[in-house]
Amino acid sequence: LNAQHPRSPAHDEMLFIVQHQTSELWMKLMLHELRAAITCVASDQLADAFKMLARVTRIMEQLVSAWTVLSTMTPPEYSAMRPYLASSSGFQSAQYRCIEFALGNKNAAMLKPHAHRADLLAQVDAAYRSPSLYDEALKLLTRRGLPVPADHLERDWTQPYQESDGVEAAWLAVYRDPHANPAYWDLYQLGEKLTDIEDAFRLWRFRHVTTVERVIGFKRGTGGTGGVSYLRKMLDVVLFPEIWKLRTDL
Repeated sequence: LNAQHPRSPAHDEMLFIVQHQTSELWMKLMLHELRAAITCVASDQLADAFKMLARVTRIMEQLVSAWTVLSTMTPPEYSAMRPYLASSSGFQSAQYRCIEFALGNKNAAMLKPHAHRADLLAQVDAAYRSPSLYDEALKLLTRRGLPVPADHLERDWTQPYQESDGVEAAWLAVYRDPHANPAYWDLYQLGEKLTDIEDAFRLWRFRHVTTVERVIGFKRGTGGTGGVSYLRKMLDVVLFPEIWKLRTDL
């Protein structure tokens, strides 16, 4: 409760600080659950993984709701405190970057904002070099006898994921009439848990974009990004493409 230290005389800076600090706490829990879920999927403990992934979705929903509190800040109120932020930005959140990497959105350029802190860089780099949740899900599919292409099972984990017709075919085998195919029922549940997560993650990103546009318009972000224009591009990122595409092809 004593971690808030406003730098400006602006009344609304406390809202800004609390918003970001509480978000970091929720992201700490989300990372805890994501890392454990990845381990569970890798070791075929799906019942435990489902509980953790459901919790990740609920945390994201909590973070979506939090943006509505920050959106009560008006443009003049933000402008009064913005000079005191200097180059500080949510872009510098190591935990958020670890979440993105754990969900498979790998980008080497995103290591640079953490280069000034060796401890944080080590954490982010470890997430960057590790298999994502989706990578482990695909390994699970092949352990269950589904024909996932070899180049999607043993690859450079630091590279962005590339959509595959072969991977979609494996998921289609899981999704076709799952009630009549009990052997794949838990894999079907896993696919839906992943869908829940990406659904919530898209909402989280959308609320972020909308709140930023509402408060600062199209000014550049304090971290040097294009602000709203950059955030809008991030809305196009698809984490688990085959699970979405199969809905058209079923």
